Amino acid sequence: MRKATLREKIQYRFEGTLSAGTIAIIGWLGLLSAVIVVIAGTVIAIMGMSVAGDDKPTNFAEAVYQSLLRTFDPGTFSGDSGWDLRVVTLIVTLAGIFIVSTLIGALSTGLQGTIDEMRKGRTRVLEDGHTLILGWSSKVIPIISELLVSNENQRHGRVVILASRDKVEMEDELRDKLPRRGKTKIICRSGDPLDLVDLEIGNPNGSKSIIVVSSEHDHADISTVKTVLALTNNPRRRKEKYHIVAEIQDEGNIEAANLAGGDEVTLVHSSDLIARLTAQTCRQSGLSVVYTELLDFDGDEMYIKQEKALEEKTFKDAVFAYETSSVMGLVRRDGKVMINPPMNTMIVPGDKLITITEDDDTAVLSGKTSFNIDEQAIVTGVREHTKPERFLVLGWNDRAPVILRELDAYVVKGSEALILAEIDSISDEIDAIAGSLSKISVRFRIGDTTDRATLHDIDVLSFDTVILLGYGDRDVQIADADTLISLLHLRSISEKANIDIKIVSEMYDVRNRELAEVTKADDFIVSDKIISLMLSQLSENGRLKAVFDDLFSPEGSEIYLKPAGDYVKPGSTVDFYTVLDSASRRHEVAIGYRVMKHEHNPNEQYGIVVNPVKSDKVTFCAEDKIIVLAES
Repeated sequence: MRKATLREKIQYRFEGTLSAGTIAIIGWLGLLSAVIVVIAGTVIAIMGMSVAGDDKPTNFAEAVYQSLLRTFDPGTFSGDSGWDLRVVTLIVTLAGIFIVSTLIGALSTGLQGTIDEMRKGRTRVLEDGHTLILGWSSKVIPIISELLVSNENQRHGRVVILASRDKVEMEDELRDKLPRRGKTKIICRSGDPLDLVDLEIGNPNGSKSIIVVSSEHDHADISTVKTVLALTNNPRRRKEKYHIVAEIQDEGNIEAANLAGGDEVTLVHSSDLIARLTAQTCRQSGLSVVYTELLDFDGDEMYIKQEKALEEKTFKDAVFAYETSSVMGLVRRDGKVMINPPMNTMIVPGDKLITITEDDDTAVLSGKTSFNIDEQAIVTGVREHTKPERFLVLGWNDRAPVILRELDAYVVKGSEALILAEIDSISDEIDAIAGSLSKISVRFRIGDTTDRATLHDIDVLSFDTVILLGYGDRDVQIADADTLISLLHLRSISEKANIDIKIVSEMYDVRNRELAEVTKADDFIVSDKIISLMLSQLSENGRLKAVFDDLFSPEGSEIYLKPAGDYVKPGSTVDFYTVLDSASRRHEVAIGYRVMKHEHNPNEQYGIVVNPVKSDKVTFCAEDKIIVLAES
């Protein structure tokens, strides 16, 4: 091989130093300036030139200083006299112009590069006690929106987002959709949550909770499991346990996620949750509004607290102990969750109350011992309202089989369901599901769910409930558009016949809910919204996971909206303590009511009132509902 020449070696070394960036360029320019200034000063001093404006020869130090001035200020050169001096200072001045202009360009480029690098969001977050969100999807905005409300009573709330997305794009979207942030600071960083180095940017070791958002590609669960694994198996992780909340879409990946996160991760099975909520809310108009109220941070939500003053007292005593909060169950000292336990259940030391209250510090004992129960208004005896139900399912996706199985656990024998969808390939799957159901008979019909003539042909008014499902194999906006069109047809049919149809609609995009509200539909299951609420709640209080699991399960007690006439005489004006007492005689816990004259008014929460002030007087009509926790 040919040996490198001296010039090539020098060039190679020089290029190597330039890899250091702007600092190296500034260093070389400074060295070149010093060489030129020193040479010029030496020439002036040796030749005895006078630079100071008198006839005395200038010494070396002064000559160097005067040369330096001319490199920075070309105007200094105009006062020189004598051609020998002018030649020397002209060379110095020209060199100075070249060097200074190059230096300014290098500084400008370096500064711009530094700003661009900082805008990329690659600097490590130095916050402590923050909520760290890993990943980006349509759920991020609702999650942060809830965290902003949750942090209203904190002085320094912090939310950090680390995602494989441009930092500026994330900040712009957040600025547009969340202009009001209160006291909470939102920090965005660009990086891959699966990369151990990038993960350090979000400072997970200093976080109070971590939310792993499911991505919107086909293998979302794989990314979620790998992210959880990167957190828990990081060799630079903290010794204390993380509080991780992650979304899993496929039930088959739950075991892998639990193995990756152990007891540090709380999983939300999104598809199962949506299916369970749909099954519960489709049978009761207004129930989805109740769940939304309990799951969001705006208004009242669920908290777990220990109340030593109620130890050795009964659960019924606890139900009546709060004026502005509601008690819905117990967490026993062994961790067992009991929603609506028997009224005579004793509260022992170590037990905690599951409360519905405005904030974590608003569940305060009223101190009341007398409640002035209106015995004359209380209705005795229990009326049986259960009868076979007819369901119409419009559309199809992966959640439909789970919804049917959940419904089978709630209804009585003799109920039926008609499925109308445009996909003929699901007939075998529907037959298999029908064979596994014991109380519901299932029929399938191929048809266009957005076609009004088809809806008339199947006589939608003959069904107790209509469930609108988005097609899972279509684009989100197209699926929601089909749902909206079907919803408009259903409401038009309902209004012309002057018959209310109980409808539960699944919306993939929360923004489409606002469009749907003009149809006077009061019940929606908005997938992203509900999952976002759940992730937000569990990030603030992981202990609620067991409560949610129990509440959304067919076993035990669930939330029901029952006729007010079952509890108090229609037209009577009573306080909520009287309603509580009437419900307790039926082994139920009353947590609110619904005024049916507002059932189509979104500004009045569709008439839903959760956790009312118990001493306030209310006049109930026969059509109104009492929201209770009951076994059936």
